[in-house]
Amino acid sequence: MSLSVGIHGLDGTRKDTAVLPAIFESAYRPDVIHKVYVNSISHKYQKQGRYPAAGEIVSAESRNTGLGMARVARARGEGFPRAGQAAGVAGVRHGRLAHPPESWKIIYKKVNKKEKRLALCSAIAATARKELIIKRGHKIGNISEFPILVSNDLESITKTKDLKRTLTNLGLKEDMDRAAVSKKARSGTARRRGRNSHSAYSALIVTSSGDAKVRHVSGSLPGVHVKQAKQLNVLDLAPGSKQIRLTIYSLSAIEELRQTHLVQDTANQK
Repeated sequence: MSLSVGIHGLDGTRKDTAVLPAIFESAYRPDVIHKVYVNSISHKYQKQGRYPAAGEIVSAESRNTGLGMARVARARGEGFPRAGQAAGVAGVRHGRLAHPPESWKIIYKKVNKKEKRLALCSAIAATARKELIIKRGHKIGNISEFPILVSNDLESITKTKDLKRTLTNLGLKEDMDRAAVSKKARSGTARRRGRNSHSAYSALIVTSSGDAKVRHVSGSLPGVHVKQAKQLNVLDLAPGSKQIRLTIYSLSAIEELRQTHLVQDTANQK
């Protein structure tokens, strides 16, 4: 892999070249990326539990044998709708759950620091591998140089139409259309909880840790997200732990990655 890539302007033309930091020489470790992804995503889970007496607060007792009916507990009383109905046991209407979730169960999976660092280094380095980006399903057209490096003017974009024009000039129109077509309206529990729609993932824009204005306008483009360099994690670079996401770096973001302490002895990681 060549450590030298071109720097593109907002119009898509190549203006200069830059040398990538040593982190892009890290080995590709899909096994470590998958492990760290699974463990890290568990940190977002919300614990669930049930009231221990749920479904059992009912005056029900069995009628024993000799009546030609099952010996399950039945609600007391007279008349419709509850009298005579099975109650207080699992598998019946308004009954308890057989094996309900417990709030004390440990669902938070810890991640080793070295493994987490290795997975992040590997994921960042893999954004420069064209075959992995294509394997994930991104439409890259005639783009032949990865990762895509853009001048710092990218961070100052304040309008969605300008960001869309810039991505189109960089050759990502086909990939943005793929994400836009995949957008689907959701129903049921997801909609009630605010997750009204879902779309495929398109480009990830990595900016410097300063106040980049472009992060305020990316929400209008389906599948396009903006992340600061110091906040990058495996969940952003490999959603679903599947290959590597199409990533665009600003020049300032590359310089921040050059100054970080993520780089390890890649010779010992292979």
